[in-house]
Amino acid sequence: MQIHPHTRVTSTPKYDIPALMSKSKVLVIVGPTASGKTSLSISLAKKFDGEITSADSRQVYKGLDIGTGKVTKGEMEGVPHHLLDVVCPEETYTVADFVRDGRNAITDIHSRGRLPIIVGGTFFYVDALLGKIVTPEVPPNQKLRAELEDCSNEDLFLRLQEKDPKRSKNIDQHNGRRLIRALEIVDSLGSVPKIHVEELYDVLTLGIAINRDTLKENIHTRLADRLKTGMLEEVTELHKAGLSYERLSELGIEYQYLSKFIQGNISEDEMRQQIETKSWQYAKRQMMWLKRDKTIQWVKLDELEKIDTLVNKFLR
Repeated sequence: MQIHPHTRVTSTPKYDIPALMSKSKVLVIVGPTASGKTSLSISLAKKFDGEITSADSRQVYKGLDIGTGKVTKGEMEGVPHHLLDVVCPEETYTVADFVRDGRNAITDIHSRGRLPIIVGGTFFYVDALLGKIVTPEVPPNQKLRAELEDCSNEDLFLRLQEKDPKRSKNIDQHNGRRLIRALEIVDSLGSVPKIHVEELYDVLTLGIAINRDTLKENIHTRLADRLKTGMLEEVTELHKAGLSYERLSELGIEYQYLSKFIQGNISEDEMRQQIETKSWQYAKRQMMWLKRDKTIQWVKLDELEKIDTLVNKFLR
């Protein structure tokens, strides 16, 4: 398991893990992109002696910092973070890799009497980690991959929508590799993923409730801040270091449209507009995915007393 460098907190644990507990307690924080998950998770980790495991399919990659909103060492405020900077972006880190490493992290955190807190916007990864779904072991199908290789991302996404509408709701529709893999699994099993009835952990899931106008403004402000702090330079340096524009485009909305801008395919205004529009569309897909989960306790960021009460009750 790869652990992001940090300063470990050494305060006395604020809750006890019963020796014979059948399921370990895990706190999960979800919400659409730009809703404030990171700040809430750090606040709760400090209050309840927790450690954070990132459930973000892009933050596992080294060098993808500004574009993914990766928490900085200063922002961590001494709270240990796991599953950041695990592999180089040239490599592919799968949901199966995340499930293996994430469960190792949970075991490690519990072994030290601390509370595992899962935070991130890749909800397919979160559900797989918790045991809500089973990640299928399907070997590569080279014949199918060759057939799909020349298809556009739009065609691949439409095929997935037709064959497995549920999976299509929480997949990056601009990531050709991921779309082909999903179709490969559908071809083998008929659908992806299979539902698993029993979860592996005792889970409290807090969902951040935020109104549409505030969320849109957050997305707008976040883009401006990231561009000011060097997101364009980050993409330029990644390409100079050998990462192809094709691969950059597979690593998320920001990297896709910044790559197009750098290559002169779109203007700066078009780049900004596309990132904002696609980010908003992504946020709406995230909310659709979350609405199906009736176990989520929805809270607003300023409802501090309510949040503390929910967590205290859960830990008792």
